[in-house]
Amino acid sequence: MSPRIGLRRLRPGDSEFCFRLHRRALGEYVDAVWGWDDPAQRAYHERNFDAAHTQVITVDGHDAGALTVLNGDTEVVLGLIEIDPVYQGRGIGGHVVRALVAEAVSRGQDVVLEVLAVNVRAKAFYERLGCVETGRPREHKIALRYTAP
Repeated sequence: MSPRIGLRRLRPGDSEFCFRLHRRALGEYVDAVWGWDDPAQRAYHERNFDAAHTQVITVDGHDAGALTVLNGDTEVVLGLIEIDPVYQGRGIGGHVVRALVAEAVSRGQDVVLEVLAVNVRAKAFYERLGCVETGRPREHKIALRYTAP
């Protein structure tokens, strides 16, 4: 039986969940680029956490990840998708991103995102979903785009 994958709005306490999730899901990549400094990462999170555009990804009613999306006029920005390592490799991220892409395409919009260059697994994931590298806009980052047909 397939898991029930959903999205829910943020609730009180979810900012802390998202910080812990970030450490579990991307901590090794942050560490590889800048070194993981917990107080610095927490301060960065507190300054930059986008509660207005973030939802929690659920699997069978359990919190399993986070998704940040900004909808523009001509494109959708996938600001962040993080899946708890316990839930990775089960098709959850693919399900969420494919749904996001399908919705954007239905409106004639492209989907754009950036990944850390050291996160080759994430880059390969997005390329399998049809995204194409468009450049390296910032140090340590790769820009990708899914172009609506």
